[in-house]
Amino acid sequence: MAAWQRSSAYREIVGFIEQLSSSIAGKRVSSSYTVSANVQRICQLLDKAESWIIENPPDTSLSSRFGNQSFRKWEAEARRRTPQLLRDLLPESCHGAIVELTPYLTEAFGNATRIDYGSGHELSFVVWLLCLCKIGFLEPTDSAAIVLVAFQRYLAVCQNLQRTYRLEPAGSHGVWGLDDYQFLPFYFGSSQFIGSNFTPADSISPELVNKLGDDYLYLQGIRFIMEMKRGPFFEHSRQLYDISGVPRWEKVNQGLGKMYKAEVLGKFPVVQHLQFGSLFSIAS
Repeated sequence: MAAWQRSSAYREIVGFIEQLSSSIAGKRVSSSYTVSANVQRICQLLDKAESWIIENPPDTSLSSRFGNQSFRKWEAEARRRTPQLLRDLLPESCHGAIVELTPYLTEAFGNATRIDYGSGHELSFVVWLLCLCKIGFLEPTDSAAIVLVAFQRYLAVCQNLQRTYRLEPAGSHGVWGLDDYQFLPFYFGSSQFIGSNFTPADSISPELVNKLGDDYLYLQGIRFIMEMKRGPFFEHSRQLYDISGVPRWEKVNQGLGKMYKAEVLGKFPVVQHLQFGSLFSIAS
């Protein structure tokens, strides 16, 4: 872990995530910002990945609460098709990077052996986005759209996978964890609320969640929790309930940024599967 936290990869991913958060401060998904053709092409790639759910429906003969084994068919399809998806996505001048880009994308949707998903898979997708920036496929002007269009589309695909195949939460802390599956929608989403008239207390209002859930990543995450879990919110999502008592979104955003470094980037079970190369280097 010491080598990881001293590495250029660690510094780059921390800087990238913080810069993305800053780029969407005060912006809704429906706000005006640049959406390049390459961001749109990433969404088309994610659309294809989601379409494979229809080709690999869940096995309804199984009654287990978590872990529908048909996810393994979906994951095998994704693993088989990803190299070609990347060849179709990227200009030929970037094809040399496909060997490094492939594992970050294939690991971004969950683990087929354990049939689970967690913040490590989410991190893998963000590393993939970082690498797309490093090879010049994405530009600094894409920052807001990377979160509000591409990442938002990724989140929707992941929620569909979690819902359809009942993926096990990877490394969940239960009621004391931020969320069973995701972290970054709440970090990014808290930045969206900065400067708005909404308070953190509003974020767990079912009325606001239903009204603006498509416009704020934070609310999209809360909406999915409300869909998937039963009982009082303060019982099954204690951390998010406690966050709703913080007075200002700036403080929420700062706190979640520190928490991400400690509870995701700082935990070996989360980062142990990251791969390193010339684009994402373990060298210090």
